[in-house]
Amino acid sequence: MSALDPILPEFDIKEWEKKPWPDRLRMACQDWVTQGYGTPLPVYAFYALKVALYIWVWSWFCSFTPGMGGLGDLSQWWAAPIAFQKAVLWSMTFEVCGLGCASGPLAARYNPPIGGILHFLRPHTIKQPFFRGAPVIGGTKRTWLDVAVFAALLVSLVRALIAPELGLSELVPIAILLPLVGLLDVTIFLTARSEHYYSALICFLFAADWIAGTKWVWAAIWIWAATSKINRHFPSVIAVMQSTSPLTRFFPFVRRAMFRNYPDDLHPSRLATFMAHAGTVVELTIPIVLIFSDGGLSTMIALGVMLAFHLFITTSVPLGVPIEWNFMMVYGGFVLFGAYADVSAFTIHSPVLIAYLVCALFLLQLIGNLFPSKVSFLLSMRYYAGNWAYSVWLFKGNAAEKMDTHIKKAGRTTRSQLRDMYDEDTITAILSKVPVFRAMHVQGRMLHDLIPRAVDDIDAYEYHDGEAIAGLVLGWNMGDGHLHQQQLLASIQQECQYEEGELRCIFVESQPIHRPYFAWTIADAATGVMESGETSVRSLLPLQPWPQ
Repeated sequence: MSALDPILPEFDIKEWEKKPWPDRLRMACQDWVTQGYGTPLPVYAFYALKVALYIWVWSWFCSFTPGMGGLGDLSQWWAAPIAFQKAVLWSMTFEVCGLGCASGPLAARYNPPIGGILHFLRPHTIKQPFFRGAPVIGGTKRTWLDVAVFAALLVSLVRALIAPELGLSELVPIAILLPLVGLLDVTIFLTARSEHYYSALICFLFAADWIAGTKWVWAAIWIWAATSKINRHFPSVIAVMQSTSPLTRFFPFVRRAMFRNYPDDLHPSRLATFMAHAGTVVELTIPIVLIFSDGGLSTMIALGVMLAFHLFITTSVPLGVPIEWNFMMVYGGFVLFGAYADVSAFTIHSPVLIAYLVCALFLLQLIGNLFPSKVSFLLSMRYYAGNWAYSVWLFKGNAAEKMDTHIKKAGRTTRSQLRDMYDEDTITAILSKVPVFRAMHVQGRMLHDLIPRAVDDIDAYEYHDGEAIAGLVLGWNMGDGHLHQQQLLASIQQECQYEEGELRCIFVESQPIHRPYFAWTIADAATGVMESGETSVRSLLPLQPWPQ
């Protein structure tokens, strides 16, 4: 066995393939509890090295400012204003290049391990324009204009990062170019984690108010993320996440303890439910304490709890792997609320900045929670709460391979990538885990009813998660189900010309904060929408992850 071989399921894969779909899903879900995604341990080293690169390159960019940049004397300059500002700009650059979230094997990227820049600098790839169909800017294929504007954004970011000092001449071009790139391709705007880093950048434009303003950016992320977890879904997230944690791998009893009665009842246990609710309280309390503290004991305690909170997330290595983003949240917390505890968040003087922060950190999130179909879950700051828009793509036979031959892109389908490394049985074992992630969450249990509505015989189709489709065709994915809904289906159909029944998609919208229902749509690539409806959350709660 190679060190890079995955941990295979405990059942015989050839016998498993012969069983009906409900039995296959049940066996795969039960195996997930103890084996997780089956990630080889060396894969985690890839992510650790990536974090080390992220930190080292940041320090190198800081070295362009005299007296800063050496990791050996980090304690002397880590909290300097320009060090923090360059950390934000470098994080934006890191993400927009595809090096951060949704990179590597834990995001179904094997070869190449990133999308991002490999896709965004390539003409004729598929994109998601903000104004679909508009002249010049509304096409669904990347033009040289798209490439040029994205390249200009990269140049402006690097120019700022190597500048000895940061002023309006370095920051304003980025502030203009990123929204422009977003008009041409929404995907890139989201890739840059604009709800976080762009809002911080806008604060930097106001020299007298930037620290106070950026405190509200950090606080809003914690508050809205916690708010989104006040639901019936989040305990399942904790249970599933601990099944993929590299730490619990050595303590299988901990993984089993996350579920009510393994292997027969895979509802989250009381322990998982307690952890979920306790974590929500912690995440909501941290920003409130920090905003109203002034650097005393309460600040120190809140920062310590904040560090522990993000360490728990980071060491769990959740799928989507937003590791660098968690590092930035911790670093920003210590800079803004620790080193600059004496700067009150209530001392913003500019009415323009106040108006921006109200819109970007309150109104947008309020709309996104009330009408989730209108706003990306990233911009709504509804992170990893178990309540996402998602999609399932069902390709008849080997119809998915048309995407490799008909669509210009940086990578290939997941199965094609895996063929470079493994035999077919191993690939089948790896891909058996794909439907499990959805099924183990509350909203995934809708598929028990929706898959039979979408196709007559699931065994005739190959199951693909929309996340992998978006990552393949758009160059990036990180939990935003809006990227792989009907607009992407139309773009793929334009290139691949699937016959009726060759590709069926199930699109599920997240639950609004005030209505206990999920909206869903079933569509055929060739003929369009087949059926739409709603499913109540209450009806899903008693169900197991597999059809019964």
